Amino acid sequence: MASDLLSIARSGAQTARLALDVTAQNIANASSEGYVRRSVRLEEVSSSGGIGRIGDVSLSGVRLDKVVRNADLFRQAEVRRTGADLARADTEVAGLQNIESAIEQTGVFPAIVNFEATLQQLASDPVDPSLRAAAIEGTRTMTRTFNIASSSLDAVRDGLHFETADDVAQVNLLAGELGRVNLRLARAADASSDQTSLLDQRDNLLQQLSEHVDVLANINADHTVEVRIGGTGGPQLVSGGDAFALAMQTAGDGTISFTLDGNPVTLLSGSLVGRGQALDKLADIRTGLDTIATDLIATLNAAQASGVALDGTAGQPLLSGTGAADIALAFEDGAGIATAPAGAGANSRDPANLVALRSALTGVDPSGDMDALLFDISSAVQGRSVTREAVATIASTARIALQAQAGVDLDMEAVNLVRFQQAFQASGRVMQVASDLFDTLLGIR
Repeated sequence: MASDLLSIARSGAQTARLALDVTAQNIANASSEGYVRRSVRLEEVSSSGGIGRIGDVSLSGVRLDKVVRNADLFRQAEVRRTGADLARADTEVAGLQNIESAIEQTGVFPAIVNFEATLQQLASDPVDPSLRAAAIEGTRTMTRTFNIASSSLDAVRDGLHFETADDVAQVNLLAGELGRVNLRLARAADASSDQTSLLDQRDNLLQQLSEHVDVLANINADHTVEVRIGGTGGPQLVSGGDAFALAMQTAGDGTISFTLDGNPVTLLSGSLVGRGQALDKLADIRTGLDTIATDLIATLNAAQASGVALDGTAGQPLLSGTGAADIALAFEDGAGIATAPAGAGANSRDPANLVALRSALTGVDPSGDMDALLFDISSAVQGRSVTREAVATIASTARIALQAQAGVDLDMEAVNLVRFQQAFQASGRVMQVASDLFDTLLGIR
């Protein structure tokens, strides 16, 4: 008879053992990255009676309906979306902070202020050799700080390019691996342990991808995934077993853009976007720094050409170069500074040309422009940092919501362990009772 105690108890023991296996798997993988908690879904086994007993119900125990992955597609998508936004904000702030350091720590602003101060001191006694030497030294220091600032910005740019290239390589690696997981998922048996493991790999790869680019994942009926980047209408990064190559393009000013399978693509979030935004700001800061340097070169050289040096000869260019990278002192002798107006004799104390030079400097205001440039980058860092904190809070909330559902709670698993162990022992006790009853029946004469 199908409803005998032995068959019911056996089914109970088998399902309890399987439930214990699932619980043990959860406990063992509590710290495994990308692991999604499993739970068992049990179903009563019942059937109608045999011949002549159509109306009877034959109780036949319990069976394991399926092992359930406790993963919600919406919550996973939210974690990917908010995580991509956080990665963008993190990398942009890090890049902006490096740009800020490159400008501030090189001391361009105080060097310009000191240079202007040496010219003011020289106006008190234009023929004093020590004051002329101090003006030359102030000019040399200023030009060198411009050079160092330019080199520091180059280093920041090169670092961002290297990190971006590494991110692009990671995206292509993850996309290729996701394509291979798709192929295996298409062949995996439904509800098998292999499929469950592959689903964990799929979701983990999507999560890693979202740290670099915005990911729009479309899950197919066979559990394979189609991935698009650049928004809803963006191109496919992964389709079935195929993964398309992402590449970086670098412009002359150091800014970057991206192509997917050779076609332009506009990314929306992720670390690649954050670094791209930092490089855009770096290009603006470099343009500002070069503008200040070229204004200084043009202003000082024009003023020099309008006056005469200490020996009465026509003033020569004080600076050489075309920008912050190559601005340099054109001569070393302080006597070459054209403090006197054209036509003045040697050793003239007339500071008219020096006054005109200082007036021209006031007009272009290099120290004010440099201060504005520093304020621009520091304001950008502060503003983006505030945005990052807000995005981090949103991303943390999304992760907590997913973890509450998909993460392993060891306290809950401990409870399940005791519960299924007791169920297994109780089923064993039922089998013992059934055996005793059978023995009793056999002993009746």
